[in-house]
Amino acid sequence: MLVAPNAKRTACMGLHDGALRVRLAAAPVDGAANEALLRWVAAELGVARSAVSLARGDTSKRKQVAISLPLARVEAWLISLLGAAASS
Repeated sequence: MLVAPNAKRTACMGLHDGALRVRLAAAPVDGAANEALLRWVAAELGVARSAVSLARGDTSKRKQVAISLPLARVEAWLISLLGAAASS
């Protein structure tokens, strides 16, 4: 994922350079943007926050997120998310 903090609202903006681009309504201070990203992913997938963790990119704009769900469910979410981002 490629994140952009300090946005007006948290939303997926589609793909950018092979990564999911997400704008975050949180400042990159004291891990607030990372936590906002993880909470957003968990809410989008309808799972507990504990099912989502940051695998890489703690201080980078490029993040890797680990999700404790079957791959098919995550793929379906990504397909629907990218379809919604393309239509907006």
